[in-house]
Amino acid sequence: MNQDYIKPNNWSIIEEGFEPERVKSSESLFSLGNGAMGQRANFEEYYSGPTFQGSYIAGIYYPDKTKVGWWKNGYPETFAKVLNAPNWIGINVFINGEPLDLFRCKAVNNYRRELNMKEGSYVRSFTATLQNDLEVSVKVTRFLSIQRDELGVINYEVEVLNADAKVVFEPYIDSGITNEDANWEEKFWETLQVQDEGRQAFITSKTLKTEYHACTYMESRLLENGRIVDAQPETSTKEELISYLYSIQAKKGEKVTLQKFAGYVTSLNHDKDHLIPAAKAVLQDGLEAGIETLLQEQNEAWAKIWEMADISIEGDVKAQQGIRFNIFQLNQTYLGKDARLNIGPKGFTGEKYGGSTYWDTEAYCIPFYMATKDQNVARNLLTYRYNHLDKAIENAEKLGFKNGAALYPMVTMNGEESHNEWEITFEEIHRNGAMVVAISRYVNFTGDYEYIPKKGLEVMIAIARFWQQRATFSTQKEKYVILGVTGPNEYENNVNNNWYTNYIAKWCIDYCLKNLAKVKSDFTEDYKRVIEKTSLTEEELQNLEDVSDKMYFPYSEEYNVFLQQDNFLDKEIVPVSELPKSQRPINQKWSWDRILRSCYIKQADVLQGFYFFEDHFSQEDLERHFNFYEPLTVHESSLSPCVHSIQAAVLGRMEQAYEFYLRTSRLDLDDYNNEVKEGCHITSMAGTWMSIVEGFGGMRVLDGKLSFNPRIPKEWKAYSFKINFRNQILKINVAAGKTSFSLEGVEPLDIIVNGQLITVEPNNLVTV
Repeated sequence: MNQDYIKPNNWSIIEEGFEPERVKSSESLFSLGNGAMGQRANFEEYYSGPTFQGSYIAGIYYPDKTKVGWWKNGYPETFAKVLNAPNWIGINVFINGEPLDLFRCKAVNNYRRELNMKEGSYVRSFTATLQNDLEVSVKVTRFLSIQRDELGVINYEVEVLNADAKVVFEPYIDSGITNEDANWEEKFWETLQVQDEGRQAFITSKTLKTEYHACTYMESRLLENGRIVDAQPETSTKEELISYLYSIQAKKGEKVTLQKFAGYVTSLNHDKDHLIPAAKAVLQDGLEAGIETLLQEQNEAWAKIWEMADISIEGDVKAQQGIRFNIFQLNQTYLGKDARLNIGPKGFTGEKYGGSTYWDTEAYCIPFYMATKDQNVARNLLTYRYNHLDKAIENAEKLGFKNGAALYPMVTMNGEESHNEWEITFEEIHRNGAMVVAISRYVNFTGDYEYIPKKGLEVMIAIARFWQQRATFSTQKEKYVILGVTGPNEYENNVNNNWYTNYIAKWCIDYCLKNLAKVKSDFTEDYKRVIEKTSLTEEELQNLEDVSDKMYFPYSEEYNVFLQQDNFLDKEIVPVSELPKSQRPINQKWSWDRILRSCYIKQADVLQGFYFFEDHFSQEDLERHFNFYEPLTVHESSLSPCVHSIQAAVLGRMEQAYEFYLRTSRLDLDDYNNEVKEGCHITSMAGTWMSIVEGFGGMRVLDGKLSFNPRIPKEWKAYSFKINFRNQILKINVAAGKTSFSLEGVEPLDIIVNGQLITVEPNNLVTV
C-alpha cells in the first residue's frame, strides 16, 4: 500500500492536512461527475504548485494524430482523446491585493476536503496566512447537478480573521486549455466567441476535426453574511478568457461569499447556433431555484441511486468506504440515460488511455448496471456495440479480413480503432469475445432473448467469421491454432495459442451456431433477414464447426493445467512471493524485455476464462489452476484483484478473497499501483461490486433463477445488497450463519440458496 491519508468513513472520502505532494492524487480521488460532464478536484483559486487541470464533457473527443516510433501497416491513424474541456470552475481570490495561493501561503491550517458520497457534493475548507500576514478562513462547496446535468454550482465563502480587508473574487471561464497527453502538443479547441452580458459570460468553442460545439457559461452573485449584494462587476475579456471582478470591503470576522453557476451546453443536445440561448435557460432555472433547492434536489437524486445500488457492510469501515467509493464513481461516470455514451476507463478523473470504451464495459461493467439499474441500461450498452458493427467490420478489413468478419476496437469513441500500441491493437483480439460474453450474460440475466434475433445474432456472426479466419490449420498438430496474440496478460506479447484467446474463440463460434439454430426455429422472419443481410452460407457454417471442433489448447501433463500459451513452461517459474518488494511494481522497475521473459502475469488470463466459463469446469479444475497461476500474478492491472477475489471465495479461501476484495475496492484510495494522480480506475470498480455480489454472495443465474451461495469474511458482521432481477427487486442480507431475503414486487420469486429451491413472497422476510 502506497498511501494512507484518506480517513476511514462510511459515507465520505476525507483528507485532512495540506500536503502539496498529495494534491494531484486528491484531484483524482475527489473528482465530480454527473454522467454528462465531470472534473478533477482542482482548486477554484489560483494554485502555483504541481496540479493536473482537467474538466471533461461526455461524448466529446478529438482524434489526435498517432505518434509512434515506426509506422506499421494497419496502424490507426488517430488516437481518440478524451478532451480537457474549457475550465468553468476558476475563481481567483485576492485579499488586500494579495492572491490566495495555497502553494505560497505562509501557513495553511485546518485543511480538510470531504467528498460526501451520500449526497453528491464536495466541500473544501482551510485557514491560511497570506504573504501579507492576513489570515483567512475559506469554505468551498461544489456539486454537479444530477437532475440538471448541464449545470454546476460553487459556493465560495471567505472570512478575514485578523483585520478588515478588501476581498476581490474573480470568477472566470477559460477556453485556452490543452490536454496533458496531447501527442503533438496541438490545441484541440478553437475559440469562436467570447461574449459578456453584464453578469453572464459565454465562450463558444468547437473541437478541431470532430466539430463538436460547446458553450461554456457562468453567472455569479456576491453575498455578505448570507445576503445578496447588488454589485456590478468589472469585466476583463481576452481572446480565450472572460473574468469578472467583484470587490467588497469585508469587516473582520464577516463572511463574504461568491456563488457561481456554470457549466456546458453542447451540440450533442442542442442546435450549435443556439447554444447561448440554451445556456441562458439553464442559468435562469438554476438561479431561480437557488443553491438550497439545488442541493436538496441533488440529495434526493443520490438517495434514489443509493436506494438501489448501495452495498452496506457492518463492522469494517475501510471495506465499506471502498465499495461505496466504487459505486459512487461508477454512477458519476455513467447513469444509463444516453445510449450514445459509454463508460470510459478513467471516467471524468483523468485523460489516460483515451477513448470512452474498452472491453472492460462488456467484461466488467454490464453486470453492475444490469443489476443496480434495469435491463434497459444494459441493453443500451449492448446496442452501442451493435451500432458500431459496421465500423468493427471496417477495422477487420483494414487488417486483411473479409466477408463481413468484425474486429471490435480495443479503444474507441465512434467504433473505429484508436489505439496504437501494436501488441495491443493487432494482438489483443480476445476483446472480440467479450462482446459475445456480454450478450450471453445479458440474455441469461434478463431473459430478454429477443435481443439476439433483433441485434445480437449479427454481431455473433461477424465475430465468429473473424475467429474462423484468424485461426490457422496446423498440419503438424492437426488442429487449429491462433498465432501472434496478446492475451489478457499484457506482460506477454506476440505469443502463440494463448489458452484464453483460443477458448473464447471456440466458445464464440459454438454460441453463434447454437443461437443460429434457435433463431431459425423460433424467429423465422428474423432468421431470414439476418441470413440475407450477412449472406451466411452452409459451407461457412461447416467451416465454423470445423474450427471449433479442432481448436488446439496447450496443456501440461506435468502440472495437469491448461498452459497460458505455448512454451509457458520454458520460463523460469519463480513465485511472486520470492520477488523483493523493492522490485515492485515490475512495470515501473523492470525493462519491458525483462518483463516479457519473466513468468509474471499482470492480471487473470487463464483464470479469466475460468471466471467467464465457470460452469465448464469443476471446482477441482479451478483449484488446480488457481494454485498454479495466482502465485505468479503480480496484479498490476486494476482488473486483476476482483476476478481473483471471486475465485478465492468460490474455493472457500475467505482470507485471500477478503484481501483481494480490499485491494480492488481501495485500489485508488490506497493507491496500490502508485498511479492515482493520473485518474481513477473506473471500469474496474464494477469488478469490486462483482467481488461482493458474485464472490461473497455467490450470486449466479441458473436455469433462469437467481442462485446464491453466501459467504462472509470474518472481518464483517453482516453485509447487504439489492438485485433488480427481471423487474423484481430482491434484497439480500448476509450475516454469519444466516442469510435473509426480502422481495419488492407483486409476484413470488423462486431462488436457489446453497442448492435448495426457496420461494420468496413479496414483502415477506425469508431467512435461511
